[in-house]
Formats: sequence, C-alpha cells, structure tokens
Amino acid sequence: MTFSRAWLIYRSLSQNQRLQTRRHPMFEKNLAMKILTYFFVAFWAVYLVMLGFTSYSYLEGMALEAFDWIDGLMIFFLVIDFFSRFSMQETPAQNIKQYKLHNIPTSLLLHTFLLRMGLQPYNIFWAFFFVPFGLRAIPQFYGIGGFFGFIIGWWLMYVLNSYWYLLWRTLLNRNFFFVIIPTLTYAALAYFGIFFDVDNQWLFEGTVMLMRGFCQWNPQPWLFFLVVVVPLYIVNFRLQKVAIYVEIAKTEVVRQFKSHNMPFLDRFGVIGEYLKLEMISMIRNLVVRKQFITGSLCMLMLCGLFSFSDIYDDFPFMRVFICIYCFACFGVMTLTTVMCAEGNYIDGLMVRKETVLSLLKAKYYFQCMLLIVPLLFSLMPVMEGKMSWLTTLGCLLFTSGAVFPFIFQLAVYNDITIHLNEKLTKKGRDTKVQMLMSGTALFLPMFVMYALVECFNDEVAAISMISIGLLGTVLHPWWLRNIYERFMKRRYANMDGFRNSR
Repeated sequence: MTFSRAWLIYRSLSQNQRLQTRRHPMFEKNLAMKILTYFFVAFWAVYLVMLGFTSYSYLEGMALEAFDWIDGLMIFFLVIDFFSRFSMQETPAQNIKQYKLHNIPTSLLLHTFLLRMGLQPYNIFWAFFFVPFGLRAIPQFYGIGGFFGFIIGWWLMYVLNSYWYLLWRTLLNRNFFFVIIPTLTYAALAYFGIFFDVDNQWLFEGTVMLMRGFCQWNPQPWLFFLVVVVPLYIVNFRLQKVAIYVEIAKTEVVRQFKSHNMPFLDRFGVIGEYLKLEMISMIRNLVVRKQFITGSLCMLMLCGLFSFSDIYDDFPFMRVFICIYCFACFGVMTLTTVMCAEGNYIDGLMVRKETVLSLLKAKYYFQCMLLIVPLLFSLMPVMEGKMSWLTTLGCLLFTSGAVFPFIFQLAVYNDITIHLNEKLTKKGRDTKVQMLMSGTALFLPMFVMYALVECFNDEVAAISMISIGLLGTVLHPWWLRNIYERFMKRRYANMDGFRNSR
C-alpha cells in the first residue's frame, strides 16, 4: 500500500470519528450535553492554570528547584491521569468493528487508531497546568528552548501513559479484577521509589534527571521514550487484534451468580424487595458498579489531598467543594438516570398500583444508605482538624434532604432506557435536562454554602444546611408521592420513550 493511500484512509477515519456524534439519532441531546461538557472542561482548564501559577509560588525557595519537585512527583500525576481515562477513553476494538465490512486491512485500521490514541487532545490537557508553571520555572535556567523541552517531555509521558492505560483497559473488558495489577504497580513504585528509603529516592531522582534531560535536549530521554513506547505499541497492537475478533464474534454470556436472599429485608415488604434489587444491581450490573467505583476513587483522592497536604489550605472554596462533592457524588452519578434502568422492564412495573412509588422509596433509602461511604471518607479531614463534625453533618443532611429531592424530579421526565452492561463512555446516553439538573444539584449547594460561610461563619452555615436538609428528609414521603403522581400522568409518553430506546 502506498503512503498516499494510507494517508487518505487515515484522514477519512479521522473525519468519520469527528462526525460520529452527528450521525447519532439523538444528536440534539448530545449537542446540549457537549455544550455543558465544554463548560466543565473550561472550568477544570482554568483551575489547572491557577494551580500551575500558585504551585510555583508555593515551591519557590525550597531545597530543590520548583520544577524538580513537580518532575520528581511524576508518578502521582500519571496515576491521576490513568484512572481519569476510564470515564473518557474507549479502546480501538470498540471503534474498528464498524469498518470491518470495508476493504481496509485490519492492520492499517489498528495502526490508525493506535496512532490517533497517542495524538488525541486529552494527552495535552495537562498542559493547562504545565505551561503556566513552566513559564515561571524553566526559562531562567534553561531558556525558552528548555521550556519547550519541558512541555514536550511531559506530553510524551502522557502518551506513554495512554498506551499503558490501553493495555489494561482492554484486559479489564474481559475481567474487571485486572485493575488490581496497575494499581499495585503504581503503589509499589510510589512507595519503594519515594517513601520507603528517604536517602535513596531512586524514582524521584530518576524522573528529575529524565525531565532535566528533556529541558537540555539530551538524546538519552528521547531514547528512553522510544525504548518504552515501541514495546507498548507492539503489545497493544497484538492485543487489540485479538480483541477485534472477540468483539465481532461476541456472544451473550449468561453467568451464574450466587443467590443473595438478604432475608433481613423481608420485613419491609415490597420496599425491601426493591432494596434487594438496588443492592444486587450494584453488584452485578456494569454501569452501576463502575459508577460506584469511580465515585469512590474521586472521593478518596479529594479527601486524601485535602487532609494530608496543604495544597487547598489557601482556597476556602475548595473546602466547601470537597465536602459537598463527596456527599453528592453518588447521587448525582446514579440518580441522574433514575428510572432509566427500569425502562428495561417498565411494563411489568405498571401491573400493580403504586409499585413505582415503592420503587422510588427504595431508591431514596438506598441512596441515604450510601451516604455512609462519604461519611467514612470525611473522617480524614475531620481527624486532621480541617473540617468540623458540624459541617460534615450539615453536608450529609443537606444531600439527603435537598440534593436528592431535586435530582429525583428527573424520574418524571427520563424516558430513555439504559442498557445495564453498556460502557460508561457510551455516547448519546445523557440528555440536556439530565446534564443541567446534575450540574445544578452539584454546584448550586456549593455556592449557597460558600455564601453562608462568607457572610456569617462555618457554624451558621452548617446549622442552616442541617435545618434545610432535616426538613427535606422528614418530608420525603410527601415529595416522593408528588413525584409518583406526576410520573403517572406522563406514564404513557415515558413508556413509549423507554420502548423506543431499548
């Protein structure tokens, strides 16, 4: 095959990927979702820019140069990048399937998608942090050429991380427990390379020397990149080649699960049965299980950074952000699609009167039970003295009595069925109403609480949150019945939407 034909195929595939959203039957809803997504991306981009400027001011004047501290802690940046890709990045095997009917060699398709993965825009997103930081830290030592070497070096590290992620992401599609291996690998590198022996921090010193080599444009760092990326590329190529045929020849596999009777819930009647359904759904179903794991990792990371570092001490809003986010995270992730999973069997729910009301009550009680998880995570900042028990209780009750009632309103309007074993990154799943409601439920309480803290103090803000949350929690039978009655008025339109989207 000539180079010109290969380049033409590459451009055609790239254009098809860009137009993939426009070909989706729910393009209008996707468009609204993309607009809100761009808003959140812009928010985090501005946050990283601010963090880049302030990090240099914080690290300046220490024993090492500011850029040495950032370079030496490279492992932690790569860990955050690795786990953040799970909610954003698909494997090539999922995209190549639709092109197999064309007269295009599979090897060329794989090379195209693997090359696009290395050049994807997400690999340069962290530049919003490194560019402002590098502009303040690098030119005074290595000049403008050293600054460009610094930025290119970090970009190449994220390219390596993308191929490392792809390797394990493909294996995770076969068995979720493969996530243990990269997690233990990162943990072992961080512990034995930095914390185990203070006098021999070989990983810290090695990454410092690596990035200094990029700044000086020495050949050794570039050779190191090639030595690592080529084997990773070859392994991914062979693994994706197998995954393509597995994806094409995929058959439905019915797995046997151990029966979970949960007799302690029998005393609650129909509501107890739906509580069992919610618990089993979290254990068995791919979407719900990964939402729980993703939310837990985000909460643990934020609480750990807030508790055991002083990076957020100069930002009062971050204390409010972390507290509200941790308690509202599960609810926003799962309740945004409330009743969408039930769209798979909505006809059966309409057989008996008030069955949907019992289901809504069970969902609310289950979400309140899940608040135990962020409560345990919040013990870290409480024990470190960075957050009071009153503030924690205020966020917990406000979530159960104000955030949950707000998100539950989507039960009236959701009419799109979610397939419980689809990918979290599947396009076309979230609607503009869901995105708007979830964003409001997450950020509005933050601004309300921050305003109360600034106008009064932490105690007044916490007591106000407790009062509002307690009122909404006590009145949950009333607002749940109101949602049920409005749902029943729209039941035929919703059922039609659920059936059409199965």
